[in-house]
Amino acid sequence: MADALPLDVQEIQKAFGVIFRDPSLLEEALTHPSYINENPIPGRASYQRLEFLGDAALGLIVAQDLYRMHPDFDEGQLTELRSALVRRDALARVARRLAVGTYLLLGKGEEQSGGRQRAANLAATLEALIGAVLQDQGWGKVRTVVRHWFQPELARAATGPIIFDSKSGFQRVAQSRWHLAPIYRSPEAVGPAHARVFTVEVALAGQVLGVGRGPSKRAAAQKAARQALNRIEGGWAPPQPS
Repeated sequence: MADALPLDVQEIQKAFGVIFRDPSLLEEALTHPSYINENPIPGRASYQRLEFLGDAALGLIVAQDLYRMHPDFDEGQLTELRSALVRRDALARVARRLAVGTYLLLGKGEEQSGGRQRAANLAATLEALIGAVLQDQGWGKVRTVVRHWFQPELARAATGPIIFDSKSGFQRVAQSRWHLAPIYRSPEAVGPAHARVFTVEVALAGQVLGVGRGPSKRAAAQKAARQALNRIEGGWAPPQPS
């Protein structure tokens, strides 16, 4: 039998509102890699594999809810709104509300450097918890849990005013997926001075992904970025270096 981790599983389950059939999944979801590095335990793993699973599940659950909430939104708008709900700072905010950091198992160095409240750790742990619920109790339960944990965020997405900034959304996606920065160019502006039409194109990794036109460079750039987001959601990826 693997050694027990120093966690009060009953207290944690009560705090999160989930009773696990297999509590070891909960323990794994709360175990930072630094803890395993300093306390190697046979049969124990950090949260990283569950984080991978939870990230995918969360993205799909949020996408389904946004698709239902906003039947008039196009693909780019839905993409940007989903990105706002599942980005690191949003996940960390939900994790803080659940006091996830209180229960996180950290190595001494990570603890001393403020790892218990570090946004990256909180976001990763929240995704791991979602993955643990999925593994333990299936799709129906994890969907219910995510909607409960994210209720304030989903409520704002459903009823609050939504301002889309496609340029920011495209930049977040490009940097988080590939560590690349978009490049905007303005090849032309046509028409009389009082009714100019600007054209802006945006490129990533040397490829033009979007072209927008509008009464200002800003409006044209937003349209170009929206088009680029649609391309990415359609499966585009930068070419691999040879």
